[in-house]
Order: sequence, then structure tokens, then C-alpha cells
Amino acid sequence: MQFSQRLQPLKSNVFADMDRAKGRARALGQEIIDLSLGSSDLPTPPHVIAAIQSALVDPSTHGYLLFNGTRSFREAVAKWYTNKYGVSIDAETEVLPLIGSQEGTAHLPLAILEPGDVALLTDPGYPSHAGGVYLAGGEIYPMPLLAENQFLPVLADIPAPTLAKARMMVLSYPHNPTTAIAPLAFFEEAVAFCQQHNLVLVHDFPYGDMVFGDLQVPSIFQADREKSVSIEFFTMSKSYNMGGFRIGYAIGNSQLIQALRQVKAVVDFNQYLGILNGAVAALNGDNNGVQNTANTFRQRRDTFVTALNQIGWHVPTPEATMYIWAKLPPQWAQNSIDFCTELVCQTGVAASPGVGFGRAGEGYVRFALVHEPAKLQLAVDRMAKFL
Repeated sequence: MQFSQRLQPLKSNVFADMDRAKGRARALGQEIIDLSLGSSDLPTPPHVIAAIQSALVDPSTHGYLLFNGTRSFREAVAKWYTNKYGVSIDAETEVLPLIGSQEGTAHLPLAILEPGDVALLTDPGYPSHAGGVYLAGGEIYPMPLLAENQFLPVLADIPAPTLAKARMMVLSYPHNPTTAIAPLAFFEEAVAFCQQHNLVLVHDFPYGDMVFGDLQVPSIFQADREKSVSIEFFTMSKSYNMGGFRIGYAIGNSQLIQALRQVKAVVDFNQYLGILNGAVAALNGDNNGVQNTANTFRQRRDTFVTALNQIGWHVPTPEATMYIWAKLPPQWAQNSIDFCTELVCQTGVAASPGVGFGRAGEGYVRFALVHEPAKLQLAVDRMAKFL
């Protein structure tokens, strides 16, 4: 059989590669402590589960769900967003339900790019951002995220010939994998830059609630209140521990929402109505559960960073997300894949190689804090012996 050339850039995926490495380690008898995937181990809130359960026995919820049937969810999203960020949202034209924010970032390039057009992506960055561009036949210009620049792209470094072909820029802060936070001033700079160069500004925002202490992080629409060039993607996976339910949404410029809706219409309908009912219950509920989730990951962060420091592996303390972005010891500095492969093989501890998120990620490794503190301490104890 002959397959499309568009599959060629998709052959390598950091999560699939580590899944194979974990399988080989299990075959060797290793007990796996999986820190490679940012899938929360915390339970979905009981009131969310109750809302989904009550829908299961209602036959009227068992059919296809079209856009008009998602109104209650879209209204809950608009209300939640306005309350949190102080920006008004039209639930009819500026909100679109999604099967996780990944669906949005992967499908939006199909609505924006012609073959050969350029997308400006952060390097390192989340893999689905690049995958969607490749599927649309676009080209990628990687914007390096370096520690000396607080892991923010330097927009002035983008060459003029590249900008002439560029149609979209993708940002994501708090950032996965680097855990960096972007201040509102940077977003204002990015919005002005995209307005000047006629670019769509895409902001993937899954970790907006996963911040520690009294820290507040901005939405892109606090810099683009008129929604002139921007679209923002949210997910229920992190804040509400609903990853397996596959529910997220897009908010933004009405033309961008309509274009993404056209793409979505030929791919799927929507999730089961009961899941949307659960998401409405989550959005309309109090913020205690969300804050408790953030506090849990803050405690895990403190345990893991302290343990790493004690074995001589000094890493920054992140202010957000559920990850640790750790610079590799010198002997592994240019071999993050080898490091992660050998680590899981010899110790059972699985992590994600930095290069899997982009060339600028080489020399780093990402740990996901998806286990209780005792198991995180055990993982560091195993790594100490390995190192």
C-alpha cells in the first residue's frame, strides 16, 4: 500500500516513543514509576461525576449532539471566563466545544494554512502544535525558548522573509514543557506583533489554573480584548482532572471559531451530553476543588525538587504546571533520548526526553508529577543510584 507523504513528519512522537521504552522495561521485570505523561492521577470531583451519572439513565441524552445542543455548556464557559478574566464572551459566536484543547490546536491549521505557509511555533513546544501544521501542509519556523530569555520567544529575531510567509503563531503559557510563565506585557507585545504582520495568534492555555500560591497568570484576551487576532484553547483535563472524558473548548475571534467549527463538522459531532453536563457542573461549582488540585501539585513539586537537590541535581522551582523541566547532568547533555531510555530500563523511572518537544529541548528532561510524594521520593532514590 502507498501512504500519504504527510505521515512522514508524524513518525516520531515523544509519548509513543516512551510508551515503547516502558514496554521493554516491563518485559525486563521493572516496576514502572511513570513520570513521562502529564495525565493527572487525581479523581474527578464527585459533583461532576454525579452530573454525568444522572444523564446516563436519561435516554434523551443518548443520541448525537449537534452544536445547538451544546448551548448550556457554552453559556457556562462564557460566564466562567468573564468572571475569571473580566472579558465578555458571546456564547453563541465565540465559544466552541472541543474534545480537549489538543483537538483545537491540531485542527485549526487546516482552517488557516495553505500548503507552504509558515506557522511560528515555540521550540520546545507541545507535539500536537507541530502535528497540526504538518497535516495542513504547512512549514514550521521554530522560535527558540532559552533559559536566558525566561523561555519566551524573541519576536524581533524572526526573519522578515519568514514573516512574509507566516500565517499563525502558537504560544502556550504557563508553558509545557519548560513551566515558564508569560507576563501580560509579553502577551501585549505578541498581540501587537500579530496585528502588524497579519498573523493569527493561537494560545494553548491548559495550565491557567495550575499555578501556585497567589500567582495569577493572564489570558491572551486580557491583551487582545477586542479578540482581533486571537483564539485560546482550554481543557477540563488539568483543572478538573477530567482527562479521560476528553472535554475542552475554544474561545476567541468569531471568524476563527466559525472556521474551526467548519473543520470540526466534518470530523465529529460532539461529546456525549452527559459529559458536557459534568463540565457545566465543574465550571459552575466553587473553586475549592481547583485550588486543592493546584495545592497538591505544589506539594509534589516541593518534594521532588528538594529530593533532586539532595542528590546534587539542582533544578529551578516552577511556579506553575505539573512538571519539572530539568537540565541534564553534563554526561547526558546532548543525549536526552538515551538518558530516558536507559533510565527506564535500569530503574523503571519513565521521563520524557527534552528533544521530543523540539531541538531546543535537547539537554533537558521533563518529569510529570503524577504520583504521591512517597513515590516521587522513591523515583529520585532510584535515579540517584542510576546517576
